[in-house]
Amino acid sequence: MFSMPKKDAITFALFAIVVLSMPIWLSPFGASYPGLLQKFAIYALLAVGYNILFGLTGYLSFGHAAFLGVGSYAAVWSFKLLSMNPILAIAFAMVFSGIFALAIGYVSLRRSGIYFSILTLAFAQMSYKLAYSVLSPITHGENGLQLTLQDPRVIDLMFMERGVSLPTSSLFGIPMNGYEGFYFCAVILLIGFFIAQKITSSPFGMMLKGIKSNEDRMNYTGFNTKPYMLTAFVISGIYAGIAGGLLSVTDPLAGAERMQWTASGELVLMTILGGVGTLIGPVIGAWIIKYFENIFSAWNESILHNVFAFLPDNVEGIVVLISSKFVGEGWHLTLGLMFVLVVVFLPGGIMEGVRRIASWFSRRKDPTKDQEVTDPENMPKPSSKKGE
Repeated sequence: MFSMPKKDAITFALFAIVVLSMPIWLSPFGASYPGLLQKFAIYALLAVGYNILFGLTGYLSFGHAAFLGVGSYAAVWSFKLLSMNPILAIAFAMVFSGIFALAIGYVSLRRSGIYFSILTLAFAQMSYKLAYSVLSPITHGENGLQLTLQDPRVIDLMFMERGVSLPTSSLFGIPMNGYEGFYFCAVILLIGFFIAQKITSSPFGMMLKGIKSNEDRMNYTGFNTKPYMLTAFVISGIYAGIAGGLLSVTDPLAGAERMQWTASGELVLMTILGGVGTLIGPVIGAWIIKYFENIFSAWNESILHNVFAFLPDNVEGIVVLISSKFVGEGWHLTLGLMFVLVVVFLPGGIMEGVRRIASWFSRRKDPTKDQEVTDPENMPKPSSKKGE
């Protein structure tokens, strides 16, 4: 089970090094503080799980924010009722999000294409409205589900007395609200990435790719594709639930806003921006969007003046005036332009650009590859036989 091809092992090792060293290499970009690092790890896990459904099967879901919210609520209820242990909270998030994904997937997968997407969007919006109003005794509506001093926490209180301040999630005494929380999320991300690798290269993953290629042909050959699709949907929903649980582990709070359709749209954007169907692409897309949301959106004219201080004063003023429209509150404009450029020139996402650059360098190092195709001596000669 744990063995993998050499190429996959190298990919996983490099990915692990990049993730675990993020506090170091992100420092020059101003993105090395724990809160943002935690978001990088959590939303990367969310994108990896979503890619199992969208990337491997081609089924576009607009409802994954519902599982993110369910995972968050389940984790906070685990804190309130049982213990502040994050492992238990993640387990709760997995179970409840998996059951919820099974129910939604069973109904939504009766249709395909745009109808499937609309069904998932409808379920997500219904979940959001229910969490915001009807189920407010469970979700606490617009105020969000939070910890209180009166929470039962039956497991914790068997071994310790109730404190005078709100507890924080901790793993064997290690708090989950700093760099420790980031590394906890990073380990979960690496486990999720490893499982996604195994799924992608497994016979089950080959079946999902076959469904994406031509589902009708798969059905004609005698395969019942629905169980495979439902399994992929549930696995993807569990990934989203774990991500929601991690959001609550690092900040014990759950709100209905995590279930809005905009959260699902952002997830789709992450996957397409990085590269649908690739393992690394959705992770890169998630990191770029979260960087723009948390760092780029904080830029203002004073920062831009420092950036363009090397220009003449009259030129600097014009450049700052123009670029200020693309940062701060206008960061969505920059993200939108980037998305348009990627879709138009790199339909395969950022990973397609990486592959093009890699192939260009390989041709530069070995020019005989092009000669093998263009050299007339290497071209296949037409047959002299008649009728051929």
